[in-house]
Amino acid sequence: MPTAAEPTGVTSPAALAERYGLTKSSQRPTLPAYLRELWSRRRFVLSYATARTYAMYAGARLGSLWQVLTPLLNAAVYYLAFGVLLGTKNGIDNYVAFLLSGIFVFTYTQRCMTEGSRSLALNLSLIRTLHFPRATLPLAYVLNELNQMLVSMGLLFVIVGVTDGLAWRWLLVVPALVLQSMFNVGITLIFARIGTFVSDVSQLLPFVTRTWLYASGIFFSLPAKLTEANAPDWVIHLLALNPISAYIDIVRRSLLSEHEANQLPYAWPIAIGWSFVVLAGGLLYFWQAEDRYGRG
Repeated sequence: MPTAAEPTGVTSPAALAERYGLTKSSQRPTLPAYLRELWSRRRFVLSYATARTYAMYAGARLGSLWQVLTPLLNAAVYYLAFGVLLGTKNGIDNYVAFLLSGIFVFTYTQRCMTEGSRSLALNLSLIRTLHFPRATLPLAYVLNELNQMLVSMGLLFVIVGVTDGLAWRWLLVVPALVLQSMFNVGITLIFARIGTFVSDVSQLLPFVTRTWLYASGIFFSLPAKLTEANAPDWVIHLLALNPISAYIDIVRRSLLSEHEANQLPYAWPIAIGWSFVVLAGGLLYFWQAEDRYGRG
């Protein structure tokens, strides 16, 4: 018998959808299905990241040369402010390479967070028009920043090669960047979801990352400074849990032989742990809101 709300001979949309196996286009897929669909869109991620890189420098007279000039100018400012004026370069051999390695590694994560927090909000028209895994957008932003990081690291290799010579330990930079990229994907997905529903986070992040910058041992050696201050060992171990400090320490240890004397404890286990935990947590956290993105 038909219900009072359903006229005789009229089938409800829900019944029709069930009859023909139709589902809501915005329905969140299972996590394995989501990962498969995300992998199938890998060419879109690459194309979108390439287009963003081109668009960033399309209006500049020097074009893509800014990919090299930007990190160099940032490093020059920090070298003058901290290395020269504050004297943090004293006691650190090859301070230029020491400083550049810290800045490049930190900037990679910093820009992934700040740019990724706006990745969905800036593409609402695309999200509301097409059906695709929303995680492709934050991933494209990470890939774009990875491209910038590779250019910066190429520049750093040249500087270290000239000032410190070539060494086989340079190869350890590769797994270090892989681990950092995994961490960056996870943290970018986290802030992409937060930035979608809390627009003020993009205004707050510069202050958060600036504080993180000063606490990560970029301008000076954390173990050396803490040893000079007679800090307890537990303080050194606590500060070593900072993921950025671990990635920076591994890169410096790979490139600069003199840094081995002041390396952080357990840098590799800490870097590996943060990478896998944040990647898995970020992906799960982002996927849980997949059916809510673009709904206002």
